[in-house]
Amino acid sequence: MGEAGRDPEPPAAVIDAQSLRAAVTVPAATRGYDGAKKVPGRKRHTVVDCLGLPPAVMVTAANVTDRDAAMPLLERVRARCRRTVLVWADGGYAGRLGGWATGRLGDWAKQQLGLALEIVKRSDDASGFVALPGRWVVERTPSRLMRSRRPVRDYETLPAVHEQMVLWSMTMLMSRRLVRRRE
Repeated sequence: MGEAGRDPEPPAAVIDAQSLRAAVTVPAATRGYDGAKKVPGRKRHTVVDCLGLPPAVMVTAANVTDRDAAMPLLERVRARCRRTVLVWADGGYAGRLGGWATGRLGDWAKQQLGLALEIVKRSDDASGFVALPGRWVVERTPSRLMRSRRPVRDYETLPAVHEQMVLWSMTMLMSRRLVRRRE
């Protein structure tokens, strides 16, 4: 057990994506347009564990669907967290896959990676913000990133550099937790 009283390699994770505007320094080849959010730029795909710490981050063009980006992202999670068996996701990860494979993402994740993908949907009769079981952990991640200011907008020429910026930003969260424990 870790100092937080939890398994250092958690059995569950949460996946989500966030579209963000790109600065003029971002090459046109690596940016796109997210029609659902009406945002030109890139999309940041994040998987976080039960404590809100990211084992995997991936940055793509904004026009890449959540389902298509989830496949390589879940492969990264499987490579880094062997004991993770459950991944919660929103409705954007439901439905049929395009691009790399046919079928449903949940079926692919179960067969290829041994991960159970559970889609947590919001109730149709709910209005306003509703904290959904399991998913609320990943919903805090964008606000934590915004506190660092640099990841608010994508300024990086290479998507991999922005991924590292996200991980660097999350180290501040980890260091704050370590300092609190020592006091």
